[in-house]
Amino acid sequence: MTDALSRRAAGLAAGVAVALATGAASAQEAGLVTRPSAHPVRATLDRFAAAVREAGWVVFAEIDHAAAAQAVGMALAPRTVVLFGNPRAGTPGMAANPTLAIDLPMRVLVWQDAEGRTQVTRSTGEDLATRVFARHGVAVPPEGRRMTDAFIEGLVRKAAD
Repeated sequence: MTDALSRRAAGLAAGVAVALATGAASAQEAGLVTRPSAHPVRATLDRFAAAVREAGWVVFAEIDHAAAAQAVGMALAPRTVVLFGNPRAGTPGMAANPTLAIDLPMRVLVWQDAEGRTQVTRSTGEDLATRVFARHGVAVPPEGRRMTDAFIEGLVRKAAD
């Protein structure tokens, strides 16, 4: 990587870090809900995966950001994104709207806060309808938004309680 490119990448990373630090307070307004977990990070992840499977859905992957940071010599508290979904529900939508595949499967974040407590953050049903599905031309009616919200909250509750 050239010095100029390296400086630009470092500048971009610093700018993103500042933007992210100032945005945490507005997460709730941005369609995110965070619930504390009574369990450590790994146990919460395992409980979430069990709840997903129990509902007949699939856990496609876990993205461990802390492990990725460690691999490049940096430290990051646990932050793992779980990608999960229902191929029976998602496949027809992706067949009709191919770009939907960039935003699916759904995801939750299991993370550790500055005090060492485990948290689970998810998108609301309203957020998924207006931010994800709408941009691909898929309209989700109000009842579908409520059902999505209740379903994901139920999965998170099983993981966290």
